[in-house]
Amino acid sequence: MLPKMFTQYINTMKIKTLLPILLLFTLTGFSQTHEEKRAQIKALKVSFLTTELKLTTEESEKFWPIYNAYEEKQYNIRHNKIKPLIKQIGNGALDKMSEKEAQVYLEKFQAADEELFNLRKKLIIDLKPAIGSVKLIKLKKVEDDFNKKLLEKYKDKDKDKEKKD
Repeated sequence: MLPKMFTQYINTMKIKTLLPILLLFTLTGFSQTHEEKRAQIKALKVSFLTTELKLTTEESEKFWPIYNAYEEKQYNIRHNKIKPLIKQIGNGALDKMSEKEAQVYLEKFQAADEELFNLRKKLIIDLKPAIGSVKLIKLKKVEDDFNKKLLEKYKDKDKDKEKKD
């Protein structure tokens, strides 16, 4: 049996991994394509981050190429590595899985999580000279705030749909 702390860590990582993916796929109406939704969210995020971080023109010129490359790599890891794993263990497959099979999946999840972690570390190293430590710390808070607002918007859309039904 896995230690409780490790299990909690895995559950937290699942939530952190699944939430952005879920939001990317379900934020706006079903009539939009995935790429249109993603572009809309990206535009909102660019505006929000720029405003909240109070980036100067010089900082923006350095920040956005680095951050956009980070976001693209992060998306690829989540979309090409984590999402297929989640899809494979869906539909009750997890309940039928042996310990050995589960270990393989766990190792793949851990590898993807480690990749995301290392990508974030690289982002911090690359952005520190461009925007400084204070704005780097603020970036984490602003990203979290943006994700909360996005989730609230999604929840509000669900409430609106329930009222119509």
